[in-house]
Amino acid sequence: MNKKNVASLAAYEPIPQEKKTDVVVEGIVYCQSCDNYGSWSLSKAEPIASAKVSVVCKNQRGQVSFYKAFETDPKGYFFAELQGYKMSHSLLDHPLQSCVVKLVGSPLESCNVMSNVNYGLYGSPLRYESKRLYRKDYDVVIYAAGPLAFRPANCPAPTHY
Repeated sequence: MNKKNVASLAAYEPIPQEKKTDVVVEGIVYCQSCDNYGSWSLSKAEPIASAKVSVVCKNQRGQVSFYKAFETDPKGYFFAELQGYKMSHSLLDHPLQSCVVKLVGSPLESCNVMSNVNYGLYGSPLRYESKRLYRKDYDVVIYAAGPLAFRPANCPAPTHY
């Protein structure tokens, strides 16, 4: 084969394309038992269906670059696909650095006071637990937020002995 034929064959080789990567955040929202009011304990906690959380991401300048509210399923679990999330800087805008999950609302009148369990009031940081989904044309990277909790409004003040 001469050089001309080799060059023309090279033109037909597929150019490898970088796979798209989707970002997902998952977690669970509970109703904290009054027995644990004032702590981060979730023993005796019950999952809350239809609770709302938000995922907030800020860019390296501290500006909100992504915001979306998500609702939990009947078992209190949320699987938040961050459609439209973009990183302009691979380190500073990375989800582990720039995104948090916050409590928004509980549908339960009996358990609708936000607690700061896992920083649910100010933003629960994300962690990577080596969860990925591999698809033909794209990958999904799943980050986790710590379990978040609402509490009943009428819990007696904790007593310390």
